[in-house]
Amino acid sequence: MTHLLTLSELPLADINRLLDEAESFRRGRRWRPAAPMYVANLFFEPSTRTKCSFEMAERKLGLHVIPFDPERSSVQKGETLYDTVRTLEAIGVDAVVIRHHEDAYFEALRHAVGIPIINAGDGCGHHPTQSLLDLLTIRQEFGTFAGLTVAIIGDIRHSRVARSNAEALTRLGANVLFSGPPEWKDDANPYGTYVEIDEAIVRADVVMLLRIQHERHAEAMGLTKEEYHVRYGLTLERARRMKPGAIILHPAPVNRGVEIASELVEAKPSRIFKQMENGVYVRMAVLKRAMEGRIEHGRMVETWHVVQ
Repeated sequence: MTHLLTLSELPLADINRLLDEAESFRRGRRWRPAAPMYVANLFFEPSTRTKCSFEMAERKLGLHVIPFDPERSSVQKGETLYDTVRTLEAIGVDAVVIRHHEDAYFEALRHAVGIPIINAGDGCGHHPTQSLLDLLTIRQEFGTFAGLTVAIIGDIRHSRVARSNAEALTRLGANVLFSGPPEWKDDANPYGTYVEIDEAIVRADVVMLLRIQHERHAEAMGLTKEEYHVRYGLTLERARRMKPGAIILHPAPVNRGVEIASELVEAKPSRIFKQMENGVYVRMAVLKRAMEGRIEHGRMVETWHVVQ
């Protein structure tokens, strides 16, 4: 089964293969299944970038998207996630993309359903396609991960992006630094070293800022937005001390003036909108992998077209 649940389950060869595939799609490669195939996007949390990016990727691959709105579904009558996915499988859906507020929601599904599950974010757990698009953006810039220093700054403890990226970057040979408020440290994450933000900024080749997860922790931050920006944000003054050639990443949505100065969101070192663009290509690669796992021998025919 070609699920994509966490990046930690993927060998490095598979990660590099997905990045290569995504890069090929960026350069104009095309892939279409020879017969209709169907995908449902089950988003139980609000999302703009990830949900729309998946839908764009699905449409570019010629996949049929089955509408699903949790607020207008049998979920409101008490249907479980398992029963929802089994129902979609029974009516002919070939894969499901799921974002859910529960950590590791997919554990109850991975061996119980017969169609690929693509994790679009689970609670504070993992976000594999966000990590892949971050990796693609970094590789486009530097051509390698080995020897790079990546500073992940902000709400480390509640961030599935930090968890997925730190593990994958370390396996790929990068040096990961963490920085942020002490109360948001994640002592269970062994893939980074904590340093003060001013040290992180001057050492990093990649400054990766995290969104404050207001919806994931009940305790008050204890700081105003302005105070957070001064103490832990990428201010204009800090940005001037970044290494030459260093880039800025953020998974978005951006809290302008909090994690990052508004003027830096589209500044020259920023790759924030490039990340969004790359997200479509990464998700095309992930969906292609899932669909190829569903294709019976001889039932489908790949068609390729490369634009130079």
